[in-house]
Amino acid sequence: MTYSGAVKVGGPADVHELTDLMISKVAVGPMDNNSYLLRCRATGEQLLIDAAAEPATLLRLIGDDSIASVVTTHRHGDHWQALAEVVAATGARTYAGAEDVEGIPVPTDVAVHDGDVIRVGRVALTARHLVGHTAGSIALVFDDPHGHPHLFTGDCLFPGGVGNTRDDPAAFASLLHDVETKLFAVLPDETWVYPGHGRDTTLGAERPHLAEWRRRGW
Repeated sequence: MTYSGAVKVGGPADVHELTDLMISKVAVGPMDNNSYLLRCRATGEQLLIDAAAEPATLLRLIGDDSIASVVTTHRHGDHWQALAEVVAATGARTYAGAEDVEGIPVPTDVAVHDGDVIRVGRVALTARHLVGHTAGSIALVFDDPHGHPHLFTGDCLFPGGVGNTRDDPAAFASLLHDVETKLFAVLPDETWVYPGHGRDTTLGAERPHLAEWRRRGW
């Protein structure tokens, strides 16, 4: 099965089949948010990244096996509109960046800091705290032992630039610095990027444009 990462609201999920992990991407809500369901192939345990909208759609995606965890990448409302309903239906444990916890109306069970590891079955996801889009945004890195890393960036990195900081030069500088030092400096070009909206990319596709982003200021 070929994975493209191209999804649309109301359409089917696209599934990226890895050796240890199944990644299902679906688009939901009026802002075309991406939600990602991760399933450990060894244990069947599941984790959802961003219960953004359309709880019925997300619960159908989750299926009968339920989920153990929901990670919210940051506090902006379009990334947690379905969180209360999903948690009520599944009893999932909730995770979010420590600095964004107060901005998320559903209680956070685990406040996440830079370098923390979140597990889904036998698969480890490493959190990277990226300051700028919000104070507590986190990205998640799956360092696939059978291939290249996989990176879930929320609204911190997209094809063509970092997340929205246009009205705050200091926030832009902070976010670009963190993206450069914590992602681009340590992960290879083959790293597959799954953003909070829109199509996927790779670090290699974006790396040549870092200086351009710095010059334009967004």
